[in-house]
Amino acid sequence: MNKRKVTLAASAAVVVTGAAGLSLLAMPAGAGQPPSLPQVSAETLVEQVLTSKPGAFGGTVEVDNKLGLPAIAEIPQLADGKHSARIWTDGNGKVRLALPNGQSEQTIVDDGTTTWSWNSADNEVTKSEHKNTGEPEAGRKSVDPASAAKEIVGKTKEFSDISVDGTARVANRAAYELVLTPKASEKTLVREVRIAVDSELKMPLRVAVLTNGTAEPAGTVGFKEINVGPQDSKLFEFTPPANAGVTTPEAKEQQRGEKPELGIEQALQGENPQVFGTGWDTVVGARIPAQAMTQVPAEAQGLVDRFTKKVSGSWGSGQLFTTKVATVLIADDGRVVAGAVPEQVLFDTIGQVK
Repeated sequence: MNKRKVTLAASAAVVVTGAAGLSLLAMPAGAGQPPSLPQVSAETLVEQVLTSKPGAFGGTVEVDNKLGLPAIAEIPQLADGKHSARIWTDGNGKVRLALPNGQSEQTIVDDGTTTWSWNSADNEVTKSEHKNTGEPEAGRKSVDPASAAKEIVGKTKEFSDISVDGTARVANRAAYELVLTPKASEKTLVREVRIAVDSELKMPLRVAVLTNGTAEPAGTVGFKEINVGPQDSKLFEFTPPANAGVTTPEAKEQQRGEKPELGIEQALQGENPQVFGTGWDTVVGARIPAQAMTQVPAEAQGLVDRFTKKVSGSWGSGQLFTTKVATVLIADDGRVVAGAVPEQVLFDTIGQVK
């Protein structure tokens, strides 16, 4: 099973990006009086989200995350708090991202055949040749509202009640508010997802995830400003800076291959996952190699202990990590399950992990 089979929790965190890290306030920058627009059906908006192919544009995306996630070096926009990123695309697959991280910045450039990732903090460049998987760069999915919305709608539309709840103004553009509410039969932490769809471009401009028991979004990712039209072609070219170290993802894996914590990282990232259920209450499972479970570095174990609580049940014992939109259960024997679901759903599912 490939990486497209990720949990709804991961999708929500990515939206945040997620990551989908999420949540502009209910009235984001650039908002004003709701625009007056012709009526449109929810089915039409869903189709537009799934089929939209945004043309060339450049813009600033804002993320205000209230999920309770620790900072992730590669994608700081997933951490709690307000973050911003810049994105440019030529409309034909070439993309550039600028992800600020304090005094440094991560730059990701996809020139159509190769994806380059440069971290100014350590002057390291990762060069990845395309493998025709059709998957957007992970960093791109985490900050691009259009990619995030398409992922969520595609996985949940048949398990949701869908409606149009008025209009909004996002990045000074008129948009319809598409709302996906999990059906009553779905066991999920998510109450609804709101997607602002540009009335002219037909592309999502903002995604907000709301959870049960809260009035404010757990997180949102949306454009603060957007410039539609051709972008400077040089933005989609990349030459490694002088003295930069250049490596490949495969070489990085070899360098890290002897580290026991790699098994834990791979399990939590959903590589070769086992998928249980469908829709909003999908649960993803994996098993951490026994060696990794017995050789976790003290620093990594301290991070796990800090953000988890000890739990037990008929399935055994382990540690539980929770955020507003996702729950992860790590059993002492190496089984891992995760989803946008209450902890009881994970307790009921972990016994199925092989």
